[in-house]
Amino acid sequence: MADRDSPPMNPGDIIIFPLTGLPGCPPVYVKIERCSSSPIPMLLQLDSLLHRCSSLNHLKQFHAQLVSHGLFQLLPGLRSKLTELFAVSPFGDLPHATAMLRCTLAPSTNDFNALLRGLSLSPDPSPALSLYPLLLHSSSRPDALSLSFTLKSAARLSSLSTISPLHSHLLCLGLAADVRLLTTLIDAYAKSSRTDLALQAFDEMPLRDIATWNTLLLSLLPHHSLSLFHRLQHNPPSPRECPDAVTVVAALSSCSQLGALAEGASIHAYANSLHLDADIRVRNALIDMYAKCGDISRALSLFRSLDSKTLVSWNAAIMTLALHGRGRDALQLFDEMLSSTPIEPDAITYLAVLCGCTHAGLVEDGLRIFHSIRIPRTVKHYGTIVDLLGRAGRLREAYDIVTTMPFSPDAVMYQTLLGACKTYGDDNMAELVSEKLKEMGSNGCGDFVLLSNVYASKARWADVGRVRDAMRKGEVKKIPGFSYMEVNGFVHRFINSDKEHVRLSEIYEKLEEIGSRIRRLGYVSDTRNVLHDIGEEEKENALYYHSEKLAIAFGLISIPKGEPIRVNKNLRICGDCHTVAKLVSKEYDRVIVIRDRARFHHFEGGDCSCRDYW
Repeated sequence: MADRDSPPMNPGDIIIFPLTGLPGCPPVYVKIERCSSSPIPMLLQLDSLLHRCSSLNHLKQFHAQLVSHGLFQLLPGLRSKLTELFAVSPFGDLPHATAMLRCTLAPSTNDFNALLRGLSLSPDPSPALSLYPLLLHSSSRPDALSLSFTLKSAARLSSLSTISPLHSHLLCLGLAADVRLLTTLIDAYAKSSRTDLALQAFDEMPLRDIATWNTLLLSLLPHHSLSLFHRLQHNPPSPRECPDAVTVVAALSSCSQLGALAEGASIHAYANSLHLDADIRVRNALIDMYAKCGDISRALSLFRSLDSKTLVSWNAAIMTLALHGRGRDALQLFDEMLSSTPIEPDAITYLAVLCGCTHAGLVEDGLRIFHSIRIPRTVKHYGTIVDLLGRAGRLREAYDIVTTMPFSPDAVMYQTLLGACKTYGDDNMAELVSEKLKEMGSNGCGDFVLLSNVYASKARWADVGRVRDAMRKGEVKKIPGFSYMEVNGFVHRFINSDKEHVRLSEIYEKLEEIGSRIRRLGYVSDTRNVLHDIGEEEKENALYYHSEKLAIAFGLISIPKGEPIRVNKNLRICGDCHTVAKLVSKEYDRVIVIRDRARFHHFEGGDCSCRDYW
């Protein structure tokens, strides 16, 4: 491949560059005026020809001509451009680019960068981490691009052992003022789960732009992300660091994860003041935020107000209806999209409408949609159908789908089926599914807890003890239940039998009042949800102090009447808490919205939007 033995060129030599198969391109004749340096006229002609290459065959012909005429080593700028085309173009050949670099006598920084860029974008970026040290030991000097491409590769591999030395090296090279490079470094630290180092690098930057802020905002956990947003919002360092649409979308995403409705509404008003709410990305993020914070009417109103709806807009609206249990409405909106727009549904659209069917118990509709999917189905589509059938008690059909689908089932799919076994008390199927999970190496606490609950519902206490012994031996910890809610701009967190909240005595006093009032409505504790071999009184006490009950009590004493009480729960709401929420909504004439890990429950007047199907 190298041209070490190619004949030397002399002034006056004529070179012919014929590229067969390049439409409208006759052979290029290049006259060599001198050989002591790169001839500019020839470079311009060859550069123009290179940019007309439109296939791998063209690139290989061009490379062969450079080698055969002794130009491969002579023209480093052209060579690096050719290497980059081999490395990154849609019709390129990354192994060919790698071989070209190996055959270069004295590769330049641009030669290395061309290959580093291609490797950073490839399915396996790990060779970039080996190539950078070769650059360091070559006669060339790395630059900001060399470090940037290597950092991107390290970020994709979450290779902290590479990122930290690269950080030190960029400082040694005097590149700390390169905003784009430092932004790439921050992103690399964040993707390696070292947000502390990302924050440190951010704080040490002498200069930043809005892309730097956005990178960090998108990387931090929700609470920290909002804190950083407020820092930017209230003290913008310079005009070039003012929030943009991406900034607002990142902040709204944090609100969505936290269920922080008041915070999200405040950011909405702020975006409006900057005229950013007209951006379709912000509008879609607002729909998602209001939906996930429980304000479905505001979410749908925003959707209907859009003059131009994108696929993301339709997906957000359909998923909004699905999460809030309005499956029929989700189906209608899906049909409206198909009949009134040229927009084709994607994998997310089908997933959203299937979720709507699942949460509303629309089994036949869900199966109809599943079989009508016009694009390749994903494992998530199959998982949703398994959930649909499992919730409806059709466990054998669900199991058959798991075992016959064209994908290897993952642990989540079997866990979904195990949850359905718990709901319907099918201990035989539960044992079968648990064995499958064990074969897969799954060792999550949820697997053990669900199987234990199935046994407990059948009063098979010896089997419950066996499962719990296995949990202890495997040091498996049960995930504690907790609830949280936003009141007056502060997020309050509650755990089961909470002893820490500053208004604990008031909460427990209110809880006693709630118990007294709803018993007059006929409430009796549903102790089936306390699956331990203990007495009924102890079971009632265990139920009495569930985190969502504590949150509801706090809402009654802290949120004015007329405003909804919004609670977020990290686990699935239990049956007894569901009953209590319905009765409280009736007795106290309050709207209660509870978001658990799967969906929303809207309680009003003694009824729930799920119609007791969840």
